[in-house]
Amino acid sequence: MSREKPATRDDYRQFVTLTTRWADNDVYGHINNVAYYGFIDTAVNQLLIERGLLDVNASAQIGVVVESGCRYHASAHYPDAIHAGVRVGHLGNSSVRYEVGLFRNDESEALAEGFFVHVMVGRDDRRPQAMAAPLKVFLQTLA
Repeated sequence: MSREKPATRDDYRQFVTLTTRWADNDVYGHINNVAYYGFIDTAVNQLLIERGLLDVNASAQIGVVVESGCRYHASAHYPDAIHAGVRVGHLGNSSVRYEVGLFRNDESEALAEGFFVHVMVGRDDRRPQAMAAPLKVFLQTLA
């Protein structure tokens, strides 16, 4: 477990609620570390889809992950609810660093803090391109 003080809910701008699944528990009786990456990825993409900024089947521009990480402070267990706080740590011309705090049930301190960097690319050619204006405007509200 990490020795750094966990972030609190006040450190994040937007929240997405996720549910743990029975299959997320591992043989040690807690949510397996790989599930946290799924929570982080789902929270960001759910937020973008809800805001109409990502259509997973049709958007001309998509984000590809080029870097990710996660720091763990405590364990979660099925059937905990996970509240994912999302903020932007860095916003560039074609990239964004999302930072996500995962909070168990009603707890005020993060049980895990993760990040990933999206580089915006064309869906068809997978070449980096400047971020679409509506997306950039929304992400500025999370910075």
